[in-house]
Amino acid sequence: MIGLDDVYKVVSAMAPLYFALFLGYGSIKWWHIFTKEQCDVINRFVCYFTFPIFTLDFTSQLDPYNLNYRFIGADVIAKSLTVFVLAIWAKWSGHGSFRWFITNFSLCSLNNSLAMGVPIMDAMYGSVGTDLVVQSFMVQTLVWMKILILVLEIYSFNTIVVSPSENVEETKIEIEESAATQSNETENPIATHITACEGNMIVELQERQEKEIVVEENRVVPANTSKPSFLKLVKIFSLKLILHPTTYPCIIGIVWALISKRWNVGMPSIVKGCIKILSTSGTGTSMFSLGVFMATQEKKIACGIKLTCLGLILRFIAGPAVMAIGALATGLRGTALSMTILQAALPQAISSFVYAKDYGLHASVLSTAVIIGTIVSLPVLIAYYAVAESLY
Repeated sequence: MIGLDDVYKVVSAMAPLYFALFLGYGSIKWWHIFTKEQCDVINRFVCYFTFPIFTLDFTSQLDPYNLNYRFIGADVIAKSLTVFVLAIWAKWSGHGSFRWFITNFSLCSLNNSLAMGVPIMDAMYGSVGTDLVVQSFMVQTLVWMKILILVLEIYSFNTIVVSPSENVEETKIEIEESAATQSNETENPIATHITACEGNMIVELQERQEKEIVVEENRVVPANTSKPSFLKLVKIFSLKLILHPTTYPCIIGIVWALISKRWNVGMPSIVKGCIKILSTSGTGTSMFSLGVFMATQEKKIACGIKLTCLGLILRFIAGPAVMAIGALATGLRGTALSMTILQAALPQAISSFVYAKDYGLHASVLSTAVIIGTIVSLPVLIAYYAVAESLY
């Protein structure tokens, strides 16, 4: 059993995160310190400066020659198993669909692994826990997020012309969800910036020009029914990968880590100082921006109680359970197994909501998962930590 000292250690690590989130939320919701335009400036600063440099700082300290390959293997097994189960459900269940396949995968598999994971895992397990969660972030950023974008592009490509046989009610729900999540944006539909902080990532995406929707008696179709070429889809996908704010610092950090560990080269002090001055503010500004994001949402539970509960179950129960299966399959035991399960129980990645909003796919579900999941993660993580310490 864990003692009060252990609980206090975890709470003391998470309290600063919630304090920064509270300040961001209160500055908009209660004190009205910032305008919408100023909120965008804050998010852009975090998006392009503090969080990429925060990412660079941690990835550059990795030892690529001593990665925990069992953990990476467990992650691959867990994600693959999730895809397999959801694919069967989407294919054969009466309630399944490709849309919900994508959303449920995001809920199960994509977490806020860096900004919240680093201080929490450091408090629980020290530098070993920090290294594990940084490896998790690296794999999620360079592999799973890219696969998610690819799948969403395929979804977008295949649904530009909606078949008359598709379920009209489900399509209407998608349109209503998209309208609800955009209710707080500025009036310019062409150049609105969507910015969001994820604790693990800050992402800014340029909103696509709003499509005119024509609703007919038996189907819903866009006003322009011309389907883009496949090469255009590939070009869009490639640009999103290249311009993603966490792609280049992650790659640069890994390249430096390979050089540094191979030839035992230390980072010049002047460069290290320049990185540290912004990296140290990465967690705080990320959580502050997440609080701003929460305050600008019109509804905290935008998708209803039923879907909110489903999202929490997938994030905090199904995700860690599948990860436990992957960890056991690769031979992880003891503390390594506990750390693997705990990092899988971190809150929802906000980037999953940003992409859902950009592609008009269950954005209200992901928005609620980010907000409610972040709030309830403290007792959930303490409970997982208590169980893990009791068993091992």
